Amino acid sequence: MWEDRFQVLTNDFEGRDQRLVSKEDALDRIEEIRIGPASRNLSKVLIRQQQCLNTGKQENKIAFVVSDFQQNIADVAAFKDSLIEVNLVPMRAVQEQNISIDSAWFENPVQILNQTANLLVKVSNRSDEDAEEVRLSLRHDGQTKPVGSLRVPARGSKIDTVRFNILHTGWHEAKLSVTDYPVQFDDDYFLSFYVAERINVLSIDGTQPNKYLNNAFLGAGYFKLDNADARALDYSRFGNYQLIVLNELQNISSGLANELEQFAQNGGNILVFPGQAADLNSYNAFLQNFDAGNLGPFEPSPRQTSQINTDEFVFNDVFLNRSANLRLPATQGNYKIAASRGEYILTYRDGSAMLVKYPKGEGALYFCAAPLSEQVNDMVRNAEIFVPMLFKMAIAGTKGRQVAYTIGKDEVLEARHQISASGETIYKLRWIADRAKSAGTGDANPSAPVQGTEEFIPEQRILGSKVLLTPGTQVRDAGWYRLLLQGDSTLAEYAFNFDRKESDLAYTTDEVLSDGLPQNMKVLTESAEANFGQVVDEQERGIVLWRWCVVFALLFLALEVLFLRLWKV
Repeated sequence: MWEDRFQVLTNDFEGRDQRLVSKEDALDRIEEIRIGPASRNLSKVLIRQQQCLNTGKQENKIAFVVSDFQQNIADVAAFKDSLIEVNLVPMRAVQEQNISIDSAWFENPVQILNQTANLLVKVSNRSDEDAEEVRLSLRHDGQTKPVGSLRVPARGSKIDTVRFNILHTGWHEAKLSVTDYPVQFDDDYFLSFYVAERINVLSIDGTQPNKYLNNAFLGAGYFKLDNADARALDYSRFGNYQLIVLNELQNISSGLANELEQFAQNGGNILVFPGQAADLNSYNAFLQNFDAGNLGPFEPSPRQTSQINTDEFVFNDVFLNRSANLRLPATQGNYKIAASRGEYILTYRDGSAMLVKYPKGEGALYFCAAPLSEQVNDMVRNAEIFVPMLFKMAIAGTKGRQVAYTIGKDEVLEARHQISASGETIYKLRWIADRAKSAGTGDANPSAPVQGTEEFIPEQRILGSKVLLTPGTQVRDAGWYRLLLQGDSTLAEYAFNFDRKESDLAYTTDEVLSDGLPQNMKVLTESAEANFGQVVDEQERGIVLWRWCVVFALLFLALEVLFLRLWKV
């Protein structure tokens, strides 16, 4: 006779739960279950159960799914195995209302020292009533400041802009918060970002440096321009720059073309001004790496730019009045860029491109049809176009890193690979406790985060100058995580938040849940919530009637005795 075997499965999908155990071990495992951050679609839960149940020798395979059956995870109909009996046990909360911070992102891809950062935040109302006076606050640099109050419509969302000043370089930790009850796991949104000390630009010169290019960056302390001769390049230093300018090179070698392609793939931007007597074969081979159109012969005829694309990042916030009469560049000659997939930034009157953008990987190539020489191109004397164009291309070339990650997803973290003095190459992630939620710290500044004691070694893979980290299921608490190699020196910081999938408390009703279910699936009655054990017992053995038979037999016997005594014949 086979003994009943059990599987106890949670959303964590732990390896130790992927086996069948005895009743006693199952009860002990249930006692160990704690609230966790993982969220799974129920079809994946059933597949996981199926894999375990199929390893057993028992013929009867029965699954009980205890859930609140929120609409965004209740895809049980997607499970197709008809050999397993599936019982759905609804357990639902009384209230269906919640205010959540769903996401946050910066308006610009890079934040600059002593500048105002514009942080956009999305707040959602999950109830059927409008939410008035939703108070939003921001904690940054150890200080918590109220941002304001929001009105969020019922079953809707509101995007608001939070502005704050960047006062130091390095890593920044920030937390957005709303006050809401009773669901609180999604009231905080953690994020981290890095502010560089400066933006580095490299100009690769064909003959000599361009004085206008040098002067454009000379007065901007946040930018640093280096000049290099095209005949003596150190390709290993390309990774230190955010923008590389090709200043009138007569030809582009295959080695340089390959290095520039890799540079763009990794998030860098390239700005090309071809030489007036450029080797078209080498340029076209270079353009093929970016899926760009071919370059036609140089045409020494005057042309006027007539249109500027203010919707593209380079010029999208440069001019207060986009309809103003700007003095656009004119050229005395240009190369003809064949029609291609590129995005036109500056356009000649005949519709051909003067400046075109070709995305590549996480970066882009900006190609100008005219040389940079002031005898050919008066852009260099047009400061209102030339200077902001260079600055925005350099900023856009700074690879935008995610400001936040989601717990439970297969996130891959990226950092620059370093080798410690001891030669140790084992990276660790350390959780930073949220002091504002920690009791009894006795610190004078309760708003500041502190390092926690929880740290772990994530899965890590080194690729050249980068290290890729996969934390997997080791991240369980929302907050900030510092990347360490040796000691307490921080190499990078990552912010993790709970999955917002369960923020929406719209539940699937029993009627909707039952509709269209296969024969091997059924929804247990609401009484399961009151006495789950009794319902399961009835499912297995049927309703026990002998007790009712005894009760009725005794009742009728009592009635017979009563009649015999009182009834007089």
